[in-house]
Amino acid sequence: MAATVYLIPCFLHEEGLQAVPAYVTQAIQQCDVFFVENERSARRYFKQLWSSMVIDNYEWHTIHKAEAEVISHFKNALKQNKTIGIVSEAGCPGVADPGQILIGVAQQAQATVKPLTGPSSILLALMASGMNGQQFQFVGYLPIDNGQRMKQLKELEEYSRKKNCTQIFIETPYRNNQLLETILKTAQPGTQLCVAVNLTGPDEWVKTKTIAQWKQQPPDMHKQPAIFLLYAGG
Repeated sequence: MAATVYLIPCFLHEEGLQAVPAYVTQAIQQCDVFFVENERSARRYFKQLWSSMVIDNYEWHTIHKAEAEVISHFKNALKQNKTIGIVSEAGCPGVADPGQILIGVAQQAQATVKPLTGPSSILLALMASGMNGQQFQFVGYLPIDNGQRMKQLKELEEYSRKKNCTQIFIETPYRNNQLLETILKTAQPGTQLCVAVNLTGPDEWVKTKTIAQWKQQPPDMHKQPAIFLLYAGG
């Protein structure tokens, strides 16, 4: 019997727990061992979903620390046919998330991999943007160096124009305002920019405007989780 690996989504905002489907708790209850991005927050999250959970009854490993050792523990769990949970810090495992390393190992071992539905900032923002949802690409973080960042933004904008493609990217929350400033200086006035802030939280907002419109009243997003979408297509 092959091992089973559950890909367990996490809320995007602490007050957005209702965005996590009930069957996620059922999957957690079936697991023997967890591989998590942050053990402390994962434990707290599980207790919110399942208050009677006895945390110490489970084996815990932290992803992104001593990767070779973590992969070794993961392979051993697979060999023992354990039921494994991989947990992201926010959103869905394997999507802009270090859990993809272990998921690749699970696929190579021909384990049963079960992705569970949960909030994804990428999809939620794309859904609400009004931009092209049939052709899009997620490019993760842009370069920190402003010159390189401007160069990549121009390339992404040109690709969007030629391929009718929505470009999606993120930034560390404390650099949101700097990124927005660079976008407004770099992109063409008619290019559309969508900004989605605090998704699933009580104060979430998602707005799509042209670069020219954003320049009139740029928002303050300092230290707020945000995702950006750029569209220069038809």
